[in-house]
Amino acid sequence: MGVGKELKRVDAYEKVTGGAKYVADLAPKDLLVAKVVHSTIANGVVKSFDLEEALKVPGVVKIVTCFDVPDIQFPTPGHPWSVEAAHQDVSDRKLLNTRVRVYGDDIAAVIAENEIAANRAARLVKVEYEVYEPLLTTDEAMAEGATTLHEEKPGNVLAHSSFQLGDMTFDQALKEEPSLHVIERTYETQPVQHCHLEVPVSYAYMANGKIIVTSSTQIPHIVRRVIGQALGVPWGQIRVIKPYIGGGFGNKQDVLYEPLNAFLCTQVGGRGVRLELTREETLACTRVRHAIKFHVKGAVREDGTLVARKFEAYSNQGGYASHGHAIVANAANAFKQLYHEEKALESDSYTVYTNITVGGAMRGYGIPQSDFATECLTDDLANAIGMDPLEFRFKNCMPEGYVDPHTKVKFNSYGLKKCMEKGRDYIHWDEKRKAYGNQTGPVRRGVGMAIFCYKTGVYPISLETASCRMILNQDGSIQLQMGATEIGQGADTVFTQMAAEVTGITEDRIYIVSTQDTDISPFDTGAYASRQTYVSGKALKQTAQLLKERILDYGSYLLKMPSDALDIQDNNVVDKESRECLVTLEALATEAFYSLDRSVHITAESTYHCKENTFSSGACFAEVEVDMPLGKIKVLNIINVHDSGTLINPKLAEAQVHGGMSMGLGYALSEQLLFDRSGRPLNDNLLDYKLPTAMDTPDLHVDFVQLDDPTGPFGNKALGEPPAIPVAPAIRNALLHATGVAVDSLPLDPQKLVSHFKEAGLI
Repeated sequence: MGVGKELKRVDAYEKVTGGAKYVADLAPKDLLVAKVVHSTIANGVVKSFDLEEALKVPGVVKIVTCFDVPDIQFPTPGHPWSVEAAHQDVSDRKLLNTRVRVYGDDIAAVIAENEIAANRAARLVKVEYEVYEPLLTTDEAMAEGATTLHEEKPGNVLAHSSFQLGDMTFDQALKEEPSLHVIERTYETQPVQHCHLEVPVSYAYMANGKIIVTSSTQIPHIVRRVIGQALGVPWGQIRVIKPYIGGGFGNKQDVLYEPLNAFLCTQVGGRGVRLELTREETLACTRVRHAIKFHVKGAVREDGTLVARKFEAYSNQGGYASHGHAIVANAANAFKQLYHEEKALESDSYTVYTNITVGGAMRGYGIPQSDFATECLTDDLANAIGMDPLEFRFKNCMPEGYVDPHTKVKFNSYGLKKCMEKGRDYIHWDEKRKAYGNQTGPVRRGVGMAIFCYKTGVYPISLETASCRMILNQDGSIQLQMGATEIGQGADTVFTQMAAEVTGITEDRIYIVSTQDTDISPFDTGAYASRQTYVSGKALKQTAQLLKERILDYGSYLLKMPSDALDIQDNNVVDKESRECLVTLEALATEAFYSLDRSVHITAESTYHCKENTFSSGACFAEVEVDMPLGKIKVLNIINVHDSGTLINPKLAEAQVHGGMSMGLGYALSEQLLFDRSGRPLNDNLLDYKLPTAMDTPDLHVDFVQLDDPTGPFGNKALGEPPAIPVAPAIRNALLHATGVAVDSLPLDPQKLVSHFKEAGLI
């Protein structure tokens, strides 16, 4: 009834007319304004403050420094909490920091009557530092004698993990077969920012003994827990409200400034305080996608058989743990999962504290970085033996039924090879690989591709749990409440379609509550890991079935018929066999509420503890034109083909892929957060940070291989993050085909390309 339809978004009208209310729209007019004072060094210690001039600014209410906050270290990532200490996130952050670890670190906060006063006072705060040498790269941070950034982690390695698959090491495989073709490369990815439209913003006040925080966040229930931990108060004393949100992409899967804002309101007697970041603060002081350096090796036979690979990754974490080692560990998993080696796979991963902007969750969670290294190596191996890189992938990619040896997650439905076949036909791969084989001149064309896989949710690494509530209204409509959050991706729409599918009530009679409120909404860990239609969808399906059973139970009482002889169709209770309408749902609901004989308020609520997972997969194919003297790549044609199970809403699915591909284009060609030698961000604004515009974006093409996944609530699986994964390596490999030049780092910007073309003697 509902699943598979191209239903118009349930929030479309409100958003296009401006009716949707975001945090800034809801903020009362009489709020105080907070402004964070950021450090002007990247590495050192705050020794003292001089607040005299700042406190003289008219309108300043209070200035709080790093010496005034609770001495409590807390974690910030949006992960489920664990009752086992070994599985808890790293607690290395305080509300304000005396030990400075990032240029722009939070060291004080001004509270004032208005924004002008807050900004003016913040500029007048004087700080004395003890300054240390900035450590900007993983090599610098791991070097002997480097300053320790966190005393709990001498040597600055936050974590190291390794694994080995096969009966031998990489080197043993080479000794056994000296004739193998061996490729050894270093691939590097850069820090980029999410660039969501709405900057992080919250307001906090106290009422009835509670601290109430309204915030633009993907994870309201986790924000409540972290505020409680950071302030040292019971979690039930915190209430978090999440209205409409203007994007997050993982940046708001971190608890950013909500704990500080909550604390500040307690310092002014519970009066409301608004804390809104500027775009510059968002770029420099929130989270970025980790820069990762990969040292990788691959060994292949002349016939294209992949024999062995070795993976070594160094993740630049920045000054604080945030999501920590989970990112590069996920990257290592993706390297393992895409291909099958005959003899050996070795993996070592390091997460290293440095003094640049903190790395956190960003769409793809380590796999865009890993896919760049994996898919560049794949093309380089194929080139080394003169084999078509697509045929190489068909020969060596993970087979149907693959089960991860560590997590036991299985490819339950397998469309990877079908995706490659569709992409091959669309881009005219065979013809263009041949046609572009021997080009001359300054402008050349090429085609390239990359594959990917992505699991759905975080089980079994972390807890997966979600709840749903449904309430039958007096008119026969339904109130649907999810703890899962709509952040622009269309979740509320697909949840509405799922509810219609199960209950038999039409979508126009299902009213989903888009706001989450931790005092009211059922629990859910939030929007991340491409989990919501899969995990939260299971909770919804279960709850909808319960609600339907209870409605039919009342129908049985009302109609004097067995409930198993009844069904619901188009807002009517019908005879299951004849489909004859027996009573409208509106009449049943009115009777249930107001019956003098049997008054029942029909509701359902349930929790689903998800202990399943599955892989989605797919491929990106790109055709490019390279102007070598200009160092310019023009994407002529590009397509993503996805195996994401059954599509709940095909039009929304296509839009999801378009958005991810657009992010992938920026990652490939232009975006990079740059730092000077002092650790200061150089381009923390949208003029100098080269985000692609509509003028830079080609037509984006999408196709799907729809295979029903047996573990999905409606045959569906992950789609939100995968579209951003394969675009950059596909473009890099197209560049390689066009010019013969292997560029092993991102972004593929003009300066870098011209340098490589000169080195190759092409210009």
